Amino acid sequence: MGKANNSAYDDYVNEIKLASLEQQRGELEVRLGQARLEGDNERVIEIETELAQVQTELKPTLSFEPAYPKQLEEEAYHGLAGEIVISIEPHSEADTIALLMNLLAAFGNVIGNSSWFMVGVERHFPKLFCVIVGDTAKGRKGTSWQPIFKLFEEVEPEWTADRVQTGLSSGEGVIYHVRDQLFKKMLDKKTGQINDVLVDEGILDKRLFITEGEFAQTLKVLSREANTLSPVLRNAWDSRKLQTLTKNSPIKATGAHISIIGHITKTELLRALSEMETGNGFANRFLWFCVRRSKCLPFGGDFDQINFTPLLKKLHEAVDFAKTAGQIKWAEDTKPLWASIYPELSEGKPGIIGAITARAEAQVTRLACIYALLDCSKIITPAHLKAALAVWTYAEESVKYIFQNTMEDPLANKILEALAVRPHGMTRTEINNLLGGNYRTTRITEALNELRGAGLTDKKTSKTGGRPSERWFLAQSVTEKTEKTEKGVN
Repeated sequence: MGKANNSAYDDYVNEIKLASLEQQRGELEVRLGQARLEGDNERVIEIETELAQVQTELKPTLSFEPAYPKQLEEEAYHGLAGEIVISIEPHSEADTIALLMNLLAAFGNVIGNSSWFMVGVERHFPKLFCVIVGDTAKGRKGTSWQPIFKLFEEVEPEWTADRVQTGLSSGEGVIYHVRDQLFKKMLDKKTGQINDVLVDEGILDKRLFITEGEFAQTLKVLSREANTLSPVLRNAWDSRKLQTLTKNSPIKATGAHISIIGHITKTELLRALSEMETGNGFANRFLWFCVRRSKCLPFGGDFDQINFTPLLKKLHEAVDFAKTAGQIKWAEDTKPLWASIYPELSEGKPGIIGAITARAEAQVTRLACIYALLDCSKIITPAHLKAALAVWTYAEESVKYIFQNTMEDPLANKILEALAVRPHGMTRTEINNLLGGNYRTTRITEALNELRGAGLTDKKTSKTGGRPSERWFLAQSVTEKTEKTEKGVN
């Protein structure tokens, strides 16, 4: 009975406190309005500071949950890729983006390194590293591969039988499956001469398509000391010679054509992907795609109803064409479109999201090449580029959804909370004063860039007589979500 009385008393005290804070907020808002009408900027800043303290006590927890990626744009279903995905989709619980990326990645690997796009003096081959990310284990990530595998089993049975592997455990293991011939110098006892003797015939087919249903295990492997998987995969994406500089592993691989499809849940990804792998270029060589279960089919799909014959014929023709296509180039009417989007794609962005999307222009180019080759074309038309951009846009939105809340920087969070209750933003000086002058300018800049890179803040620059003035605001998208949250709480 005493506990109940104490609880009632506490509630009563809290109600009085909240009522007092609400009254104080109202009075401050009136004073703030008067100060703005009078144009007294010093008073505005002073009252905003007081108001922010009151609002901090009243404000419910801010919700910075980013929006799930919008539906994949229609342009992504261009050509043969779209025909195949649209035919399979009614009979599969898999997300269409998962079906599409399995198809694009598999096609890019099947055709090998006989087609390429020149970027400066470097050849970019149509090979993709993709990770399918489901919020839960029920995202039907794995079911997206089987119908695609069946198609290529008809078109390229040798590839599906020998060149599709699973299990990413070490760099040496990857190299082994695409290794070159190995010769050793051996003494001929009869002649006394030292000759190069073939001791390993190696792998003639340099194509390797890796499916990793437990990509979380792969990420755990990367954290082990002296593990070579990360540098080997980075070099494989870059088309460099694969080799580990270890005494007990003399094997190497040249001309390897490796593609990867991995599956992981969002929770596992956030737990396992280390800061090192986001910063050293491992993560940005992958395309990350959020997926959901598309529908419920208790009796499975009826794939027997699909007439795959015309699709298989087209796919076979596209594979044969791409294996001898050689260099892929821009169509003349595509160049203006590419020139208009290239600056934004190639612009570096701060923070973890910027690090993971840093190879945007290269990823878009590879996707565009695959769409062109599926159309049996040696030139990238506007339709191919738009299809690639649609896929990239979804991938970029997926990265924002997955990683936007991963900031563990207490300073960034402090600044974010302060901006959330200051609709007119804060200058650098005001931020520094808020923090009590306890942080260096470079440290504050780092936190601000992290917030901006995550899409949580905006910056406006104004010209002055000297150095331009910066004012930082909570991003509009976050402000709208926070207001909706508040309305719900109220």
